[in-house]
Amino acid sequence: MDYPIWNLSMGGGVLIAIVAITHVWVSHFAIGGGLAIAIVETLGVRRHDPALRNLAKRCSLMLILVSTVFGAISGVGIWVTIGLVQPAATSALIHNYVWGWAAEWGFFILEVATALLYYATWDKVRPRTHLLIIWLYFFAAYMSLVIIQGIVSFMLTPGQWIVSHSFWDGIFNPTYFPGLLLRTGICLLLAGAYMIFAAMREPDGDARGRMVRLMAGFQVIGALVAYGGYRWWEHSLPESVRVLFLGSSPIVPALATTRLLVLWALAAFLLLGLFAYLIPRAQRWPMAVVALLAAFTFFGASERVREGVRKPFVIRDFMFSNGVLVSEIADINRHGILAKAKWAARESDGSPVSMGRAVYRAECQACHTVDGYSSLRKLVAPADADTLGVILSTLRAEGDEYTSGKYLELGHVATQKLDYPHMPPLVGTPEEIEALKAYLLSLHKPKIAEVPNAK
Repeated sequence: MDYPIWNLSMGGGVLIAIVAITHVWVSHFAIGGGLAIAIVETLGVRRHDPALRNLAKRCSLMLILVSTVFGAISGVGIWVTIGLVQPAATSALIHNYVWGWAAEWGFFILEVATALLYYATWDKVRPRTHLLIIWLYFFAAYMSLVIIQGIVSFMLTPGQWIVSHSFWDGIFNPTYFPGLLLRTGICLLLAGAYMIFAAMREPDGDARGRMVRLMAGFQVIGALVAYGGYRWWEHSLPESVRVLFLGSSPIVPALATTRLLVLWALAAFLLLGLFAYLIPRAQRWPMAVVALLAAFTFFGASERVREGVRKPFVIRDFMFSNGVLVSEIADINRHGILAKAKWAARESDGSPVSMGRAVYRAECQACHTVDGYSSLRKLVAPADADTLGVILSTLRAEGDEYTSGKYLELGHVATQKLDYPHMPPLVGTPEEIEALKAYLLSLHKPKIAEVPNAK
């Protein structure tokens, strides 16, 4: 709200999703793969099994490329995109968890250093020293997850932080441990799904069977742990969140459909993992590819559900997706949204339509474009002046008592008429609301191409 919104025709949220989901796919493998490689090499050393050590060696280069190259670049990409698309939320996360981020970055530096050292010291140091390096890598990588999970889950279920604003209340929120269990399972299943390809390259048939079964074991255990974590996560959600995508009549049917995709993708992955574990010699490349795609689908869809059920908030019951704080609703209603979003106010020439466009820029553009993603023009096309007036008046929040419960009772009643049942409340002076109405109605007018005067 205090900062300009980056205007993208594809939608800023879509860009964040593309960068973030790609990052978590590789970052969770970087964690699970570190554990899998550590276990594989430990078994190889203890059993004097060169095939297992060779498997760990073959996978170590991929671990380096994924963790220190792509993972690092995409991680920076997340910070760039969220800083441009959600500057207020990014500022809130930094100011509330600055020491958490500092600790995470410290662990990431250790992760990168040990990954490079591990790859560079193959057959150059004693086996036990080499094992110490990879276990230290896994510790650093997993500790990054431990910290980041607290901050990510806080955005959906801040819990007592809303009252106390305590660092620890925010980190150890109601969905922290369920989400950590879910992500641990995902790390394990992704490690198995990736590394089974390396195991299948083993030329010796007996050794290949052993290694395929070992990687399939990671898949099965990871799938079971992830399923338990996901179910626990759902159970830990507040009722105001659960009704969005659970039950016989979910408020957002698209999220309910995505949830079914989550469960079916995980079931398919588990069955493929069990097949590879029970009959390792029958494992073939097409089945491994399908399993990997099922793992990606499960993880990506679960992230979509987690992000989707947070709407209309970016930090639930604290900050809406457009950057408006719950605590400042009454003040904005008195002084106006454009008094706070001065960057948008400068674009207005004082006319109702121009002022309305500035209000749209301040309150709506974080989620809606005019003609691109979640098009505002298409959204309001069926609504006439009277209908828009009723919708805007219903969406209007009068005081700072507006919470997710009130949103469920009032907000979606109005926005269901627009087939978009999870918007933030509308705030601002009556003049700004009327100006927004004028701007929305102006979107009904068809564009007329200018024709030069005939001579």
